[in-house]
Amino acid sequence: MTGSLVSDRSHDDIVTRMKNIECIELGRHRLKPWYFSPYPQELTALPVLYLCEFCLKYGHSLRCLQRHLTKCDLRHPPGNEIYRKGTISFFEIDGRKNKSYSQNLCLLAKCFLDHKTLYYDTDPFLFYVMTEYDCKGFHIVGYFSKEKESTEDYNVACILTLPPYQRRGYGKLLIEFSYELSKVEGKTGTPEKPLSDLGLLSYRSYWSQTILEILMGLKGQYILTLSEDIVEGHERAMLKRVLRIDAKCLHFTPKDWSKRGKW
Repeated sequence: MTGSLVSDRSHDDIVTRMKNIECIELGRHRLKPWYFSPYPQELTALPVLYLCEFCLKYGHSLRCLQRHLTKCDLRHPPGNEIYRKGTISFFEIDGRKNKSYSQNLCLLAKCFLDHKTLYYDTDPFLFYVMTEYDCKGFHIVGYFSKEKESTEDYNVACILTLPPYQRRGYGKLLIEFSYELSKVEGKTGTPEKPLSDLGLLSYRSYWSQTILEILMGLKGQYILTLSEDIVEGHERAMLKRVLRIDAKCLHFTPKDWSKRGKW
């Protein structure tokens, strides 16, 4: 199958909304999927689907996972680490070079993305995986994907913060990071449309805070009139938003994919 990872409204809503996986164990977390994901059919009857949290390979049982962990030497996503500050890191994964990981990432993400069509052709995409580090390794928090070549200069195809990390500022950090990459690339950047319901809320929240932050920082002859409620709400939101991208910690060199043949 070929195509992009963007929304496909022509798909049967009933099918895509009928979740087929009951529970996923990913590291120390147990996740309850929201939507259908095309994992192999023989896995859908299992009470728990076990995933290696570093390579995202799936197994039938805890024993199967434990056997896999004795052989898996990954402690972070494959690809290049292009950002690290404190315990937060971002890894850039090429969908062609790391096809197995990229496909497993898409299968996991589809469990939590409504109206997204999953394709196994990951070659045209880059995946930016955000992790949180501790003594056991780099644990996946969320990710976004983008096309290597986008005629519309889209900087995000799919974006997801995994449920255990939602409502903690990681979603805005993913969005902020996508725009930092666009700045380095010299592009404006915008996510592919239409956005999912949660994606739309996240982007609206991000941009309302970002625009207010810029306007309230203006000096000189500008006069800005804001209601007290807006100011107080913005100040509360910014106090909670302790996670921010530090551009000095980004080590990223954009590639001109148009000159690299078939990626």
